Order: sequence, then structure tokens, then C-alpha cells
Amino acid sequence: MKLTEKMSYLMGLIDGLDIDNSTKEGKALLQMADVMQEMVMYVEDLQSQVDELTELCDILDEDLGSVEEDIYDFDECDCDDCDCDDDCDCCDDDDDFEFDDDDELYEVTCPSCGDTILLDESIIDEGSMNCPNCDELLEFDYNDLTIEDFEDSAEASEEE
Repeated sequence: MKLTEKMSYLMGLIDGLDIDNSTKEGKALLQMADVMQEMVMYVEDLQSQVDELTELCDILDEDLGSVEEDIYDFDECDCDDCDCDDDCDCCDDDDDFEFDDDDELYEVTCPSCGDTILLDESIIDEGSMNCPNCDELLEFDYNDLTIEDFEDSAEASEEE
């Protein structure tokens, strides 16, 4: 039995009792019944709003799932070269994030978030990029560097 049906039944019982509203007890009982009826209406209104919002959230969740599938391409791997399930690097069609084996890679650390990023020379030649982690603008200017800076960098990487 729904809350509104229970309240209707209770109001029928109260009406059948012929409560005298001239007494203090009668006034109090009838007032409580009125307040309860208003609360039932308010709860019913809230429930319908919750139902609408739940339906909207379900629709948005489905739409977001579709967008995620389109953007991140969570399909299973179709290649014969590997034995992976999802998101394999060998099947990635996005050429922006793949490097040739012949390219020299540079390691850059974002000063804001500390994230380390591998870049090829073409990205560094562009002069700047946004950090994929914190979206901080990273600018690359190696025109002022001397040969000693490059040698120091090479020695440091050899020691690791």
C-alpha cells in the first residue's frame, strides 16, 4: 500500500470517529492529521522529483559511456600481434602519441605537478605544449643552452 493510500485510509478512520473539534484533544488530533497529509504530499512530490532525476542520471550515464567509447576507443584488440584485451599500444590508431623507434626521446618534468613526459624532437621544436596531467603550459627554448649543458645532461643519463 502506498503512502497516499495509507493516509487516505487514516483520514477515513478519523472522519468515521466523529471527533469533536471543540475539545483540545480533538483539535490536536485533527491538526496532526492535516500536518501528516501535507507531509505525505510533500514526500510524494519529492519521490517524483527523485524518480525524474534518477532517470536523467541514467540517460546521462549512458551518453557519457558512449562518448567515452568514442574518445578512448575501449574496443578489444583486433590485431594478431598480441594477446591483449583492451587499450593495447600496438593497436592504437592515434599517431599523435606514437614515436618511431628511430626518434630520439627527451624526458621533460613538469615544474607544477612533477609529471615526467617523454617527447620527441618534433614536439620540442614546436616550442611549447600543455602538460597532459595538469594542463600547465610547458615552453621549450634550448637556443640559450651551451654544448656543456648537453654534455652534462648526457653524462647524467649515462650514470642512471
